[in-house]
Amino acid sequence: MQVIAEQVHTLRQTLLQDASRLTKSLILTSDSARIEIQCLLQHVTGVSRAWLLAHPENCLDGLAQLRYSNLLERRLQGEPIAYLLGEREFYGLSLKVTPATLIPRPETELLVELVLRHISRDDPCSRFLDLGTGSGAVALAIAHACQNADVLGCDISNEALGIARINAENLAITNAHFMHSNWFEALTGRRFNAIVSNPPYIASSDPHLTQGDIRFEPKSALISGEDGLHDIRHIVANARTHLEPGGWLLLEHGHKQAPQVRELLWRAGFNTILSERDLAGIERVSGGRIV
Repeated sequence: MQVIAEQVHTLRQTLLQDASRLTKSLILTSDSARIEIQCLLQHVTGVSRAWLLAHPENCLDGLAQLRYSNLLERRLQGEPIAYLLGEREFYGLSLKVTPATLIPRPETELLVELVLRHISRDDPCSRFLDLGTGSGAVALAIAHACQNADVLGCDISNEALGIARINAENLAITNAHFMHSNWFEALTGRRFNAIVSNPPYIASSDPHLTQGDIRFEPKSALISGEDGLHDIRHIVANARTHLEPGGWLLLEHGHKQAPQVRELLWRAGFNTILSERDLAGIERVSGGRIV
């Protein structure tokens, strides 16, 4: 990175001033804002965080400054940092993300943890299905942890499937495959040891749809009818015919939906019904088993 003497702001000044702007504009904590500015600076310069911290007196060159200023303005308008950087980490894997996919979130890692807890990762006959795979985050995390298993990710969005396939290739994960399907539509006759899904579960009138990152995410991956449960009802009602005996269905859902999802699972004939809390203490994933 070239050092330009006439540049007004050093990296230290840029970090402090722009982190303050982010804090005020997006109501972020000061620590979160600083991390985001560091990520943007790393993105436009190609240097490590350690290098940035070790050379605070340096300045951005002309091209890097132009790219940085553009990204900063987009972030100040609320565009998610993951879309600006084009990547997000999930379960230790670096994933490409675009506005065609949901942004993988830490709470969704609970889906992966639960399926690995209930299904043997060493069984070469294990077959996993990830419905509404998006960027492939859940499918690829399971495939990476269960390298002898076969994992299938399905989505109705061909654009999202393209991103999932790129992620599989970038991560050199060969036991995860992706196909176009509207939930179970293209899966006639296929059975799995576990089905997982982070489906749309936000009600169409939910005010959160106009707030934060989800303003920029694909609405088709967020909204599910008037009560947010339309797609979960469909998945629960049809999952039994695609599960092997003893197979599990695990679903991420909204923070107040666990009792309703458990009721749906019970009525559909599932056993060993459970709900698990995420790190924030919210019942985030519910599921059941077919005997």
